[in-house]
Amino acid sequence: MIDSKVTLENSCETAPALGAAPESSEAERTKSTAESLAGFYAHISRLSTTAASRLSDCCHGGSKMAVLAYSRGKREINQYFTIENAKLLALVAVLLLLICHSVSRNYGGGDACERLLSSGRLLGENAWQPYGCMMHRYKSNEAKSCLSEKHIAFIGDSRIRQLFYSYVNIINFEVKEGGMKHENIVFEDRSASLKVDFLWQAEVNSSMKELLKAWTLEGTSLKPDMIVLGAATWSIKLHNGSTEALAQYKTNLTSIAQLLEKLAEHSEVIWVLQDPVLEDHLSDDRKMITNQQIDFYNEAAVSILDSINSVSKAKVQILRASRLAAEQTISKSSDGLHLPKSTRDISAMVLMNYFCNKILKPIDGSCCLPRPPSTLIQKLTACFFILSITGYLVVNFICRNNHQENKPPTDIESGEEKKPSLAISSVVGLKVPFKSVCKLGLIMAYFYFCDRADMFMKEQKFYTHSSFFIPLIFILVLGFFYNENSKEAKFLNREQTDEWKGWMQLVILIYHISGASAFIPVYMHVRVLVAAYLFQTGYGHFSFFWLKGDFGLHRVCQVLFRLNFLVVVLCLVMDRSYQFYYFVPLVTFWFAVIYGTMAMWPQILQKKASGNGLWNLGLLLKLFVLLSCICLLSYSQGVFENIFSCWPISKLFELQGSVHEWWFRWKLDRFAVFHGMLFAFLYLVLQKCQALSEGKGEPLFSYRISDLLLFISVVSFLTYSIWASSCKSKTECNTLHPYVSVVQILAFILIRNIPGYARSVYSSFFAWFGKISLELFICQYHIWLAADTKGVLVLIPGNPVLNIIISTFIFVCVAHEISHITNELAQIAIPKDGSALLKRLLVGAGFLGGLLLLSAQEESKL
Repeated sequence: MIDSKVTLENSCETAPALGAAPESSEAERTKSTAESLAGFYAHISRLSTTAASRLSDCCHGGSKMAVLAYSRGKREINQYFTIENAKLLALVAVLLLLICHSVSRNYGGGDACERLLSSGRLLGENAWQPYGCMMHRYKSNEAKSCLSEKHIAFIGDSRIRQLFYSYVNIINFEVKEGGMKHENIVFEDRSASLKVDFLWQAEVNSSMKELLKAWTLEGTSLKPDMIVLGAATWSIKLHNGSTEALAQYKTNLTSIAQLLEKLAEHSEVIWVLQDPVLEDHLSDDRKMITNQQIDFYNEAAVSILDSINSVSKAKVQILRASRLAAEQTISKSSDGLHLPKSTRDISAMVLMNYFCNKILKPIDGSCCLPRPPSTLIQKLTACFFILSITGYLVVNFICRNNHQENKPPTDIESGEEKKPSLAISSVVGLKVPFKSVCKLGLIMAYFYFCDRADMFMKEQKFYTHSSFFIPLIFILVLGFFYNENSKEAKFLNREQTDEWKGWMQLVILIYHISGASAFIPVYMHVRVLVAAYLFQTGYGHFSFFWLKGDFGLHRVCQVLFRLNFLVVVLCLVMDRSYQFYYFVPLVTFWFAVIYGTMAMWPQILQKKASGNGLWNLGLLLKLFVLLSCICLLSYSQGVFENIFSCWPISKLFELQGSVHEWWFRWKLDRFAVFHGMLFAFLYLVLQKCQALSEGKGEPLFSYRISDLLLFISVVSFLTYSIWASSCKSKTECNTLHPYVSVVQILAFILIRNIPGYARSVYSSFFAWFGKISLELFICQYHIWLAADTKGVLVLIPGNPVLNIIISTFIFVCVAHEISHITNELAQIAIPKDGSALLKRLLVGAGFLGGLLLLSAQEESKL
């Protein structure tokens, strides 16, 4: 989540500030980029070489030679397996997946609606996962909104009646089963003008036929909007499972199928297959209802309805999902015939999704969800990227024709190299930005295919302890295994802060994909991680301003560009508001607060405070004023909402027309940045007074004080964890979180930094991910998770383990490439020349103004 382009270079080598711009020379930047491109795999090579060397010292003879050969072979392999090659492999994988899913969708048959009704698996007692799509859990108000002025009819026997009651309970959970068992039942909700009927028709016979025929008559006002029907068990029971009864069933269903086909032209018609029975639990008068008999009747129904659907445009849908769920839960049946309530509820929710997803379009209900139409801004963005790709091809063609990339032209008479013409030089200068925008456009196309186009499948999250803790243990083991010596052993040095960001980001990724927010102890610890990122924001930016005093426009623009570039592009491509990517608005806001606090008169820097210690008190007074403002806003929600509801600020902080989400996010970690600033000030003052020992292997304080602080830190860390694990509700814990989260953050910092040996090593595995943590956090919304983080992206259906491996590999490669693109474009978009920068800012302001006008125009059309 923290910006990967953070660099803070000062005499004390403090933690990097969030979004801070590099201040190194061009050569240093080139070197840094090369090291980044070599990436993690190059590091594996070094580690394997070191490990082999150490092992060889302990071996003799043939073993030593074998280890040496292995080391050399490994080094040669890793020489070719760089991050660039990994990205190329990811590109090939994406192309193959796009081809396979396109072919499957166009020629494989079936859509998300059919998959919802016909296939899936049981995740838990009351959790059903349709094949390749997500089911929305409808609440009462949503169901009423969808079914307003609608008429739904259930036709069948006692099992259909139970399904009717489960369906009605979604609308009104207070309705209980009652009344005569073999009679019609009517449910009405006058507030929503909706009606749901159960019509008792235990057999497929002339009575059912007359009922359906009445609805087919032209001009009738009683025709239901959805008809759910099915029957067979009574035919088996009354006729003792005879073959004659089955033949009659086929004849009657064939005649009824004609009516169902006609009704399907204007209504949704769904035939429910018969669920299995638990034969050992059936009463004596039901013993003839065997699973074999049920299979015969189901096969007959499927055959007849499929033959009708093959020649008709209007299809009668077949609900198979209920039977699939029942196969796994029928053992819990009380009488062997009727399903447990949890299974009936699943079938009812499937029916609700089938009918309502097309109407309400819930983001986490991808089954039967039509692809959203592209907005004007999305179309313009697509045109921009297409023009950029075309421009890159033209520039590349010109460069090749003039041999600008390889060899400059030579004057024939003098033998001297000619300088390229000004026009050609200008064209060559455009190649880097065009190439970067071209790559970004292709990446954004992948984002769109993953989470907006109906290309790849999506599945819902389902939390289990193993789905969170097993991956967590795995990445922690990897992190501890890949460790290196730090270049220095200073407090919160660069390698350590990258490591910190990296492991926190990986934990948050696992938290999101496993749906662990449902487990309160995990939720509360992840909340501390988010607070820790904001703590680093305050710590890093305060340290930079305190030590360097660089409040220039170039510095501010660099930070803001690096923080917001990817999010702004995604807002355009994915049609989402800026506040949707909540963490970026949060850190952008707090950067502005830190900048304003430090730049405001009087500017108090370390140089000034070194000359007169009273300035330290002045700085503390500034921080106290900041704390007072935070407290004032946190206790005045009305004032807060009035400030951020003003146009055009509201366009940045509103989500679905309200700033409530922004209020919640801001209030939850409102003190974290202040804590980071205060901690940075205290550390830098102690460092200036030479009260700390930051040499390699040396404890931070004297041995006695270090031991005492370590003990207090461990106790504090564990105390917070115990408290978080005992929380009863998120609301209760969130109320106390802003005040107590700093305890675990400070405890971790001291545990990690007081021992000299702990400061001298770091995990290069975690540090590698820490450098691209911002991109990882933002990209996960659409190309690792799905449906705006509500579900999980499915690239390899039917194999969850392989799917997560492939999607994670592509996801990490994409995040790394976006980090590289942002670095390149930041150097071009934010020049150091003041006049050029002001011109760019005017263009940027005009661009944002145009976006606001287009956005307002789009909203007025809705």
